[in-house]
Amino acid sequence: MDVIYFLIPLALILLICAIGAFMWAAKSGQFEDLDREAHRILFDEDMKPNQAKEKPDSQNQENQ
Repeated sequence: MDVIYFLIPLALILLICAIGAFMWAAKSGQFEDLDREAHRILFDEDMKPNQAKEKPDSQNQENQ
């Protein structure tokens, strides 16, 4: 029975911490745009395939 006097306050402290973490995440904009990341993994249109090839060429032209 003595352990319940320890577990109830511990559970309340963890509950307060969880609510605080959720409120912080909501206020800092973590839940603003949930669809962008879901669509980004399906559509790779933002990434250019020639982008990695252009950088070494431009560096070679600068050195010459």
